[in-house]
Amino acid sequence: MAKQELKSIGVLSFAVVLGLVYAVMGLVMGIIMALGGASIGGAAAGGIIGIFSIIIAPIMFFIMGFIGGAIFALLYNFVADKYQGIELEFK
Repeated sequence: MAKQELKSIGVLSFAVVLGLVYAVMGLVMGIIMALGGASIGGAAAGGIIGIFSIIIAPIMFFIMGFIGGAIFALLYNFVADKYQGIELEFK
């Protein structure tokens, strides 16, 4: 089993992947918020809250995940360049 060192992470690709993962979590949270809003606020208010939750939450989560992923990749690349990267073992 060969051990290899992860020396750098592609900033844009990592940011997009993390943004998409966060968007899926945002969709789940949006659905939960929509169900909660419908049960609390009644049909009219709950419907409006639900629509905005299902649309806005994934977008906001994607943006947060994208920015967070880009910052993480930049910091990782900086630290791995100065010190040592993560050691990975492959079969």
